[in-house]
Amino acid sequence: MGSKVQTGLLVAGLAMGLSGCVSSISEDIPFVSRFNSDETNLAQPKAEGQGFSLFGSKDATQTTAPSSKDGRDVASNPFKGLFAKKGTSGANASDESVAQNAGGTKFAALFKPKAQATDLSKEERQAQKDYEARVRESAESQIISGLQSRRSLLPSGSAYDRVADSVLAANSRAAEAQLRAARLRAVAASKNWLPSIGPSISLSSLGDLVANLIVEQVLFDNGRKKAERAFAKADVEVAAVNLSMDTNQRVFTALDLYLRAQKASEKADLSTKAFNDMSHFEYIMSERVRGGVSDRSDLVVLRQKLAEIRSEMASNQEARNTAMAELNAMSIRPLEDVRGLPDFKVNGLGTKPLPILLAEAEKERAIAEATMERAGHLPGLKASGSTGTSGNSLGLNVTTDSLLNLGTGASLKAIEATKEGAERLVAQAREDSNRRLRALESQLRGVQRQSGEAQNLTDQSKKSLDLFQAQYKAGRRQVMDVVGVYETYARQQQSAADLRSKGARIKLEIANEMGLLASGAEI
Repeated sequence: MGSKVQTGLLVAGLAMGLSGCVSSISEDIPFVSRFNSDETNLAQPKAEGQGFSLFGSKDATQTTAPSSKDGRDVASNPFKGLFAKKGTSGANASDESVAQNAGGTKFAALFKPKAQATDLSKEERQAQKDYEARVRESAESQIISGLQSRRSLLPSGSAYDRVADSVLAANSRAAEAQLRAARLRAVAASKNWLPSIGPSISLSSLGDLVANLIVEQVLFDNGRKKAERAFAKADVEVAAVNLSMDTNQRVFTALDLYLRAQKASEKADLSTKAFNDMSHFEYIMSERVRGGVSDRSDLVVLRQKLAEIRSEMASNQEARNTAMAELNAMSIRPLEDVRGLPDFKVNGLGTKPLPILLAEAEKERAIAEATMERAGHLPGLKASGSTGTSGNSLGLNVTTDSLLNLGTGASLKAIEATKEGAERLVAQAREDSNRRLRALESQLRGVQRQSGEAQNLTDQSKKSLDLFQAQYKAGRRQVMDVVGVYETYARQQQSAADLRSKGARIKLEIANEMGLLASGAEI
């Protein structure tokens, strides 16, 4: 029993000594990693704001060491007042009682839950904790804060908005699971500067069981630990951008299906109207043939045209049913009652496209990975100690992850080239995205011009049809003359419907490229 107590005290002393060693390197080590630090030579994160260290001395500007009666300085005790009861006398008794429980100690106050949290359920406390974590994450990452501030271009309450809400409610969100895993890895990496403790159990050649407890603390690692935290942070940003791209792509796919259904439905309605009008011409021609006024060949031609219109009408109905079936399959509720093509502006958007954001996040991740690889080729300093059946030991080790060889210099140059390549990938992504946007904007202007011309031609065709019908009633035109003009009018209507749908789809493509089909806060 005495041996076990001695071993436990030795392990505790070893851990406390290592903590004091770390505190001597960095006076205030925060519990939460700061990813925006510019230092690369220490395993510990940069001290920003209030830190915590049991054994580190406080800053001289904040705390003045007490003096004895004879003028000599008295060493401050870090445990002073830790177990003091509430209501103790002294100048600082009122200040110390703030952190104490009623009738308890400061040490007990560290483990007492907050008063306001006692009224919350477990789910509510977890939700509040997640919200606070997201706020901290947004404050530390410019990319994530930019994603959260994005607003959808879809008009609120419109047909587009109803379709988007329905398909997002049924989204499986596979990319969200990847983001959650990346966040957990970032939390784990934020604590990589703390000491590592683990057992070591082995069987000696003499058949004896050797059990030791090993404690290691990295003191100098050429920035590897910091690079690991930067890599985890960039990995979260990459996962967040991928989630945003995946969500916007899902909304675009649903709206594309909706556009196809609306176009097919409009063209089916136009075909139905044309079929009814052509049926009226066919009836007039059949009566004229029966009376011997017109040739039977004209009646055959009209019936052929009716068959073509009937086939086109059936094809449009089938296209509409197919698109709606796909849309309903990815929606949480049927969308048969949704109608209309709302308009929205896509000109003058100052938002950075998602492909560029993804390239920037991947660049930061690649640079952090290259830094870790470079640190693996350089020597680092590590303090380690062990205690157990084989005895106690404590010392400093200088080690490298990779042994030096004749190719180490080339490996280091390749790592630097990787960083330069990551910068060029961002430039390439920016060029590609700008090229796609300029092409889409040019196509949109062309479609809008063609749509205006198609509408003018449709209006002119309608005027010509009205004139021919008036001349037919006056006996100056034949039935086939009116039929020819009516076919031109029907084709112009179909062309105008195609152009309207094409213009709406190009706008959706631009919004998808910019990542503005879904609000970032909702994602």
